[in-house]
Amino acid sequence: MQTDSARGDLMTAIVTTGHGGYDKLLVCEVPKPVPGPGEVLVRVLAAGMNNTEINTRVGWYRDGGWNDATPFPLIQGTDCCGLVCAGAGIDESLVGRRVLIRSCMRVDGFSSMQTRWLGSDMDGAFAQFVVVPASEVFVVDCEWSDAELATIPCAYGTAENMIARAGVGRGSTVLITGASGGVGSAAVQLATRRGARVIGVASRAKHDQLRELGIDQVYGRDADLVVALGRHSVDVVIDNVAGDGFGRLLDLLVRGGTYVSSGAIAGPVVELDLRTMYLNDLTLLGSTAWDEDVFANLVSYIEAGDIRPLLAESFPLEQIAAAQQRFVEKGHVGKFVLVPPAVHDQA
Repeated sequence: MQTDSARGDLMTAIVTTGHGGYDKLLVCEVPKPVPGPGEVLVRVLAAGMNNTEINTRVGWYRDGGWNDATPFPLIQGTDCCGLVCAGAGIDESLVGRRVLIRSCMRVDGFSSMQTRWLGSDMDGAFAQFVVVPASEVFVVDCEWSDAELATIPCAYGTAENMIARAGVGRGSTVLITGASGGVGSAAVQLATRRGARVIGVASRAKHDQLRELGIDQVYGRDADLVVALGRHSVDVVIDNVAGDGFGRLLDLLVRGGTYVSSGAIAGPVVELDLRTMYLNDLTLLGSTAWDEDVFANLVSYIEAGDIRPLLAESFPLEQIAAAQQRFVEKGHVGKFVLVPPAVHDQA
């Protein structure tokens, strides 16, 4: 990606300068990016917040980022609802259309598991503009607000990918830990949409909101699920919590059941009794690289009214530190969204 700094075109962005605290988040004027061949310039209308931006900043990932070391200084922001402003060698009908950007880009095609993530491996949406490959923008026709659309990409893409890989369908019984979080609440909706019986785990203050999403049963974080549900009672566990409760979750799975994870907010190092796994023919799935049909399917669900946004709160982009402080308190259901300053000259 090139910049047109020679012309002095600038934009407001949040630049993350390295691993550390909130002092690493700087509000800056930086050169507005210029699209290269096959790329589009997108004006960011709203940008969702995720665990991954905080994890990257504090150095939680083993190798620094999702792939190699994080390329600081970096404009983070994995979720983007935006307006296509310009492109180089693209379908001109995209210009002026409202789009979602696919956060997880399969750089070597879908036969390879190699990924490139918006806001982690390349500059992302915590800015007024972002440049991405034209293949990664998806036009969305719906009445949702910009902020509501910005809740979708990372959380719903991750949830849909896990659900599809685990083979969730009508008649499945699915347990979702962290059911009130971004990925968890997305998984509740998406698994329900497929006709599954959905059981969730969340703090008790959030149970009523989860019931409004159609969840069948919900338990507090302190519940003994083996006692409450019984051993071998669940077909699929969708778990982004991990930590000390990991082993007990496997006890819930039926013979031939599936455990799938794309995160570990309670701790990444867990204990596994291999006898539980192999004697019960369990499948353990890691889920990061999105499969080819995941994002297009999400857009179709939005346009068909099959899912609804869970927008907890919006903040001005410049208030990112305060928004992240609120985020880590985990007192919300759904997603927080950042809104960049208005742009007077889109081009």
